[in-house]
Amino acid sequence: MSKHHHRDRSWAPAPPALPADAQVIDNHTHVASVVPFARAMSHEAVEKGQPEVPVYGVDELLAQAAAVGVTGIIDCGCELPNLQVAIDMAREHPGQVHAAIAIHPNEAVRHGHRAAPGPDGLAVKYQPYHDVSFDDAMAEVARLARAYPKQVVAIGETGMDLFRTGESVAHLQREAFRAHIALAKELNLPMQIHDRDSHREVIETLLADGAPERTVFHSYSGDAAMAEIAREHGWYLSMSGTCSYKGNDGIRESARIVGLNHVMVETDAPYLTPMPYRGRTNAPYMIPYTLAALADVFDMPIADVARGTRETTRTVYGI
Repeated sequence: MSKHHHRDRSWAPAPPALPADAQVIDNHTHVASVVPFARAMSHEAVEKGQPEVPVYGVDELLAQAAAVGVTGIIDCGCELPNLQVAIDMAREHPGQVHAAIAIHPNEAVRHGHRAAPGPDGLAVKYQPYHDVSFDDAMAEVARLARAYPKQVVAIGETGMDLFRTGESVAHLQREAFRAHIALAKELNLPMQIHDRDSHREVIETLLADGAPERTVFHSYSGDAAMAEIAREHGWYLSMSGTCSYKGNDGIRESARIVGLNHVMVETDAPYLTPMPYRGRTNAPYMIPYTLAALADVFDMPIADVARGTRETTRTVYGI
């Protein structure tokens, strides 16, 4: 029997709740995507002869998070059809859900059918909405950010991803990133960066164009040298479940370099589930597991780390 056969696809147990005075915000997540992801996980489980996995709706996922002290989220809509989804979720849950919107770097090159396969080896696939040009998609991001100033608290995720996108169109990704930098500065909003296999390119672009005042590396994946640059420029690092993975000493060291007042916490759900539950569906209620990993990094009680990330989140997003 393959090891894959034994993979546990059930939900991880709820972590111990954070103290009432140490409640936190998941500063980058995709809650609407958790629902179909869990449905697929359940389907896989049944195919492998495992029990069905419950599929929770958005309201239930938010309630499960609040029950363990994750009282707010920033939900990221970064594909054209999902921009309004994130905003509507924020409108339906005022004070609990906030929206970040952008055209994801991997999406940016698909608009207008301009993509090229990347090192990931996956074929390029287009959706009907990719018929819309990037400029028109970007104009919609700008329109919505202006139309919903209460809900939209950040521009993101934007940046570069040279794992999913071929070198031949890297310049198009960079142009799209620059458009987002300009918008974030124009609207005086923080910016959430997606940076995969493109640390040098992302930093060069930020330094050339001038970074927004509040620049956040979502699910930070850099090393200590990159953290020194972030510290020098006052950039923020958002830590996902990857900071709990065995090989990621560089990520943990980076958190120490910038310090707790420049560190936030996120799930990037449904992906990047923290240890010891890697491989299961991630959701905002899992944040305390990542905080526990950060508590080890900073050698501090989990409640103090929670409070620190909360203060940083308030500073960055004004929520």
